[in-house]
Amino acid sequence: MDTLDILRQLAIIIIAAKFFGLLARKCKAPQVAGEIIAGLLIGPSLFNLVESSDFLAGMAEIGVIILMFTAGLETNISDLKKTGLKATVIAFVGVFVPLVCGTLLYMAFYGFSAIGTDGFYRAIFIGTILTATSVSITVSTLREMGKLQGELGQTIMSAAIIDDVIGIIVLTVVIGFKKPDSDVGSVLLHTAAFFVLAFVLGIIIYKLFKWYDNQHPHTRRIPILGIALAFALSYVADKYFGVADITGAYVAGVILCSLRDSDYITQKMDTNSYIIFGPVFFCSIGLQTNIRTLDMTILWFSLAFVAVGLLSKVVGCGLTARLLGYRGHNALKVGVGMMTRGEVALIVAQRGLKVDMLEPAYFTAVILLIIISSILTPLLLKALYAKDPPEEQKA
Repeated sequence: MDTLDILRQLAIIIIAAKFFGLLARKCKAPQVAGEIIAGLLIGPSLFNLVESSDFLAGMAEIGVIILMFTAGLETNISDLKKTGLKATVIAFVGVFVPLVCGTLLYMAFYGFSAIGTDGFYRAIFIGTILTATSVSITVSTLREMGKLQGELGQTIMSAAIIDDVIGIIVLTVVIGFKKPDSDVGSVLLHTAAFFVLAFVLGIIIYKLFKWYDNQHPHTRRIPILGIALAFALSYVADKYFGVADITGAYVAGVILCSLRDSDYITQKMDTNSYIIFGPVFFCSIGLQTNIRTLDMTILWFSLAFVAVGLLSKVVGCGLTARLLGYRGHNALKVGVGMMTRGEVALIVAQRGLKVDMLEPAYFTAVILLIIISSILTPLLLKALYAKDPPEEQKA
């Protein structure tokens, strides 16, 4: 691909992604869903205006690293501490139940495979996609209703954040299994070693950044050093520990999330992501999907995938919340609040495609789950809160 082709394709991607992203937002759907649909339309599924290439794959990789770095920056450590044990238990069950259900769903369609075979790894990866919760839509809904600062709202938000952290760890471990000569002990050992190193270095790096931030507050050097840290940890994680590079980017964000200028770093990252790297990443998902290859089996699987994805979160998290003391509709609110999927699910799916643990056709199922869960969650949460006694609705 020559330079002129690259420029033409980037222009098409950015214009199409922004047009359909804004159209999706006007239809009350996530903007990223519109950007993925744009990729479907300009890719091999329909008009074939843009083809996947090594250059676009590299741009998409930078995009996903920036997204995960930003997700880490938006982690609120104090919020995680407030709800403590309850949110953590809900998050663990919210990962375990969808992981098992997704694995069994794939095996029900394509046959049960022995542990260690390619079929087993593909099945467990389908379950891994279902583990992540998108906190943004739930938080926006709770904030709009004035319910975010209550105990229940904080529990849902904290559980969703912890859920994503656990989901990324599960992704790292599952991808590690796919590598030659790997075994459970080795993968877990390398993963644990990375997080220990990240914790120790994180303390030192945070103190250095904090000192530098005090010396040069609100300067562009802070975001520049921050993204350099994200790229460096991504490289170290993948190269030396066999841990997914996006895990390194996420950890880099968590290290810096308590800085005074963390919001400023996030703002600069959002600018880069919004203008070019985000659209390229989400469009690339559509570009790698060819709906012309869909058959009835994939279609039925996609519908079942959506149903299992929604119900596994509602049942797993809702029942756990009830066991932890939430009664009546409050337990159901927790389950419903945890069922949204978004960018993290897409990132996990894209990572599976890269390491040959997922076929492009299954992106249809992921996109359907994101769109349907994003529409249903606000509607159901508002309906559940409307059933509260009048005094609680005013609180």
